[in-house]
This record gives sequence, C-alpha cells and structure tokens, in this order.
Amino acid sequence: MRLVSLDSPLSSVAVAVIGVGAMGSGIAQIAALAGHEVYLVDAVEGAAAAALERLASRLAGLATKGRITLGQAEAAHARLHRARSTADLPECALVIEAIREDLADKRALFAALAQSQPAGTWLASNTSSLDITRIAQGLPHPERVLGLHFFNPPPLMALVEVIHGRETSEECLTAASGLMKAWGKTTVRCTSTPGFIVNRVARPFYGEAQRMVEAGVADAATIDWALREMGGFRMGPMELTDLIGQDVNLAVGTSVWEQTGRDERYAPTDFQRQLVAEGHLGRKTGRGVFRYDGAGHPLDAAADRALAAALTTGPILTNPLGRTLAMLVNEAVDLVARGEARAEDVDTAMELGTNYPQGPIAWGAEIGLDVIAEQLRALDTAFPGGRYRPSPALTSKEK
Repeated sequence: MRLVSLDSPLSSVAVAVIGVGAMGSGIAQIAALAGHEVYLVDAVEGAAAAALERLASRLAGLATKGRITLGQAEAAHARLHRARSTADLPECALVIEAIREDLADKRALFAALAQSQPAGTWLASNTSSLDITRIAQGLPHPERVLGLHFFNPPPLMALVEVIHGRETSEECLTAASGLMKAWGKTTVRCTSTPGFIVNRVARPFYGEAQRMVEAGVADAATIDWALREMGGFRMGPMELTDLIGQDVNLAVGTSVWEQTGRDERYAPTDFQRQLVAEGHLGRKTGRGVFRYDGAGHPLDAAADRALAAALTTGPILTNPLGRTLAMLVNEAVDLVARGEARAEDVDTAMELGTNYPQGPIAWGAEIGLDVIAEQLRALDTAFPGGRYRPSPALTSKEK
C-alpha cells in the first residue's frame, strides 16, 4: 500500500473532505494552507459550492488580519476544488469524512470510498465517539481505516486524536500522525474506546454539575462559578454545554453510554434530557440552562459566591469541585489502566481539547490517588448504583 511520505512535497498529496459543514470546512482550510490539493464533497445540493465561498472569505480575512499573506490566501484558495460525489474524486492519499454522527451513514460512505479509491488511500473518520472498528468492518484493507478527530474550530484547536481500530496498521497510524504534525497539530493516540480520550474523560465535568443542580445543592450559576473561579476551568459546565448545544452534548454522552453497555457512570441526566425535549438547546436558541440576549450574553447567571466558597471547602457529597475532580481523575486513571491511551496523552488531550487547567492524571497525583479513592467510596455509599465506583487502578495503588 502506498502511504503519504513526508519527504514528498505536500502539493503532490491530494486530500478529500466529505461533509463540508463547520468541521469539514475547517479541515479543508488547514489542508489547503498546508499545500494540498483539496476536494470537497457534500451530499446536500450546493453545500460544497457554498463552502468554497465561505473558505474564500475566511482566507481573505486571515490575510487582511496579517495572519497569512495575500499570496498564501490566494494559493490556498486555488487548491480548493469541489467534486459532485465520491465517485468523481481523483485518486487521493487521504479522505476525511466529517458527515453526521450516524454509524450506518459512515459505513455506507466508507464502503463507497473503498470501491472508488485505491487500496493505499487512507480513509479517516472525524467521528467524535463512534467505533472505528465497526466503521471499518467488512471493508477491503481495513488496516488503512483510522480516526482523525479534530476539535472545533479545526483551524484554531491544536489537538487531533489519532484513533486506531482493531485492524488499523501501525504504519498507517505513524504516517497519519506525521502528517497531522506537518499540519501544525499536536496528536495523541487512543484505541477506539467509546468517546476516545476527550469525550470519555470529560463526561463527569458535565454530569456532576447537572446532578448537583437536580438535587438542589446549588443553582447552575453557582456551580459554574465554583468550577471556574475555584477550580480554574475556563468555563463552567453549564455555560459550556449551552455553548456546545445541549442537544449535541447529550448526543455524545448518550453515544458513550450506549457503547459502554449503559454503564451508570455515563448515564445522561433527566436535567439535560428535559432541556433538549423542551427545545432549550443553549445560546443557539436563546435559552438553555440560562437565558441569553441577542448578543449571546446570559441574563440569569448571577452566582451565590458565598455558597460556592462554602461548598468547595465542605464535604465531598456537596462539593462541586471535589466531586468533579474525583470523577475526572477516576475516569482518566481507568482509561490508562485499560491500556487505551498513555497517561501523557490523556493529560495533553484534556489540556488542549477542553482547555482544562491541568491534566487529570497530574491533578490526581497532586491531590493524592488515595484521597480520590476515599472520596469515591463516600460518594458510592451515598449514591449506590455504580456511577461512583473507584477504578481498580485507584484502589490497587492504596495497597
């Protein structure tokens, strides 16, 4: 199989992007600026043409701001092309799909690509949570199928998770990681575990806050303030899910929950389900956890700072920061213990992918894994059912 050689000019390496919404367009922009001929395909009539117009405007804007030269903008725009369908694509070294998060749709697309592209073409999914092994199942040459999970917006976010399915070859992973680094990205590797690193480890950041609001421990603004001001997180979990979109966040969480056999640790909350059912999806609808004005500023997010300070110095059962950190560390330690990612990759992923002030592995070492284990046992006793069970890796370190 022919794989991309970084000794060759990137202009000789054609890249296709299937699905040109926000994620796909951002990936295409990166590839074009890196020197590739880039081909855009979208099943929606006119979507690829519209994406080309957006990208032309975006590149011109970058040149106006002095982030790239006018010559770079014009050259990158000249490298962007649209194709009517996957069958009309030229031979590509890499095809990245960024279509909707539906396993059947992705499998059908990859089956078509396997027929129209050479055996040496890498086939990469930008999925945020679906199983790469299942996407590749039944395809000829499944060793060339992998995940390249970019973060939104791709041109600004440094992280790419490089995901390997059961049959992905080491050659493919090494070459893809090298290419992403040539694009200016920081890569981490992970097996095709549900949610990969970021979307798996981050689940408690949202879930603990929602459960504490449901239980009446504090209102949403106070929980957010505690995590942001006392914990150093850039955004609180409530404002962050409103920014992401409650429907989008719930869909990712539900996918992880389903893929883990409905493990209680990842169970979605009724709090978030009700928001979505009522159409309160966040900033994009003007109302989520909070209400927003036309400029996207929250109207009802005043925190009780005294209560937040008291809670974060109090018992673990009602401590929003302590509970969140215990669960984040537990999840991260568990992921590493299962051999699904390296500790250093977990910390890098959470720092770059979610802007956490530090990685959960490092945080756990700072707090003390024995302290985390004791906190989880207290939570598990108070809220039985499995959500708060300590990782065996935590309890083994106490012995």
